[in-house]
Amino acid sequence: MTPRLAGYVPDLERRRALLVRIHQEARLAGLAPELVLSVIQVESAFRADAVSPAGAIGLMQVMPFWVRELGLPVDDLTDPGRNLRYGCTILAHYLAVENGDLTRALARYHGSLGETRYPERVMHALATRWTPSDQAFPRRLTVDR
Repeated sequence: MTPRLAGYVPDLERRRALLVRIHQEARLAGLAPELVLSVIQVESAFRADAVSPAGAIGLMQVMPFWVRELGLPVDDLTDPGRNLRYGCTILAHYLAVENGDLTRALARYHGSLGETRYPERVMHALATRWTPSDQAFPRRLTVDR
């Protein structure tokens, strides 16, 4: 995945470190790393300092209220590792709530349940950029823990 990320993160060492962390956090949450990469591409284009008009922060565009729900007041959502931990945990939670329905889970993650534009964008990124070339599409978007 390193070459695929180069357009977003030019520095090789930073790119490698980010990919390692994405894989770690995705696996910890029971998610396929390719899915997490797709969400990050759509949410922030891999900008750790991204802030949305709605106030979502970081790589996975986590809303600050999640810190009150899941973490500690000192948690910095602009820290890539912390943001990945929150984002992967939240996405895994929504997948569980939706009994594995990825479209509904992604819509919940985005705050747009009932709409399909956001899930379609994530699935497009998954299919066109983050699915390994030796696969037609990831067989599973979650992993056994």
